[in-house]
Amino acid sequence: MPACVTDQQDTDEKGGVMFDNIMTISLTVASICAGLMAGVYFAFSAFIMRSLDRLGPVKAADAMNSINEVILHSWFMLLFFGSTLLYLFMAVIAAISAELTARWVLISSGLIYVIGMFCCTAMLNVPLNNRLAQVKNGDKEKIETWALYFEQWTRWNHLRGTCSLVAMILSMYYLANCA
Repeated sequence: MPACVTDQQDTDEKGGVMFDNIMTISLTVASICAGLMAGVYFAFSAFIMRSLDRLGPVKAADAMNSINEVILHSWFMLLFFGSTLLYLFMAVIAAISAELTARWVLISSGLIYVIGMFCCTAMLNVPLNNRLAQVKNGDKEKIETWALYFEQWTRWNHLRGTCSLVAMILSMYYLANCA
């Protein structure tokens, strides 16, 4: 029997039916969002970045800059920030709710997602995107910048994709065994 499955208790003892329902709905939505994010990152790691690289550094840099401009005005941003807020909310609630069954699963999934996906993006991928966008001085500089960008950006993309997947798995585990 999984560690978080306990004898059935009255849900009012654990904070009420409404609280349980809000947490279950939030965790379900967060799991779906984390899975979507993991899929986007997987696509970039598995084939998009390599496909861009095959175009040559100048075309690859131009295409990636275009992707980065479009993504800022797309539904991706709602998914990106919304899922981060959901995981942060659940981690905080779990941290302050000592009676919550297997709260370590929620805290872990929240921290993995917020630090591994959001912070990695904000502190590592976005500065690389900004550096690539600033290169305007010709092909030589673009070639040098792309080589570094391709290697580093893809490495950090692997991390955020993996963290999104792990957060989704932990969330699904909690939903299946603890909610």
